[in-house]
Amino acid sequence: MRFTLDNNLNQSNPKPKQQFNQQQFNQQSSQQTNQQAQVANYGAHEALEVHEILSDAINGINLFELYRPHVQDKQLAKILETQLNFMIQGYNDIVSFLHNTGKNQSQPYRVQNNFSPKFGLRNPSPENPNMTINQLNDRDIASGMLGQAKAAAVFSTLAALECTDPNLRNIMKNCIKNKVEMAYETFQYMNQKGYYQVPTMQSNTTQTLFNSYQPVNIM
Repeated sequence: MRFTLDNNLNQSNPKPKQQFNQQQFNQQSSQQTNQQAQVANYGAHEALEVHEILSDAINGINLFELYRPHVQDKQLAKILETQLNFMIQGYNDIVSFLHNTGKNQSQPYRVQNNFSPKFGLRNPSPENPNMTINQLNDRDIASGMLGQAKAAAVFSTLAALECTDPNLRNIMKNCIKNKVEMAYETFQYMNQKGYYQVPTMQSNTTQTLFNSYQPVNIM
């Protein structure tokens, strides 16, 4: 008789843990429903392009992490660290937006504008691939950082051209600007160190080339 009474009490009063699990399940189901509704507003092309953007972002972050212990110059180490942190934050911002848990609040990447590039070739040293990791130097690392920023800017441009969602499009536009700034920051370092020298043509050749284009008269 006691067993029957206790069993009836257990059936009439569900355990608090069961109630909590049911509430948690309902919340997760509601979140999934909202996310599915949000995802339905994206086109196939832009979804695939964003997939490429995020994959490239992961590759870029991993690449910088591989470079980090091999940097010798303190100035380059500071640039790498700053750009790496910005890349991680940018990746998280996109993921949060896609998960409908964040808004497009990314900050622009800031680069010093008081730079005067050096033009002309100044006995550039020969370049060749490294055969071992021990041959990796600051020039190689800076060149890899520059290449990553350029490639990411191209990917972001392609993604922006495929976006139908205006907020996602703005995120891609910001990615383009930020990668352009990061590329120029790395170029500044390389140009100052003589790693990236800028060849020029004779001034009369350059001027002749530019003068071959003339403005059109608007009717």
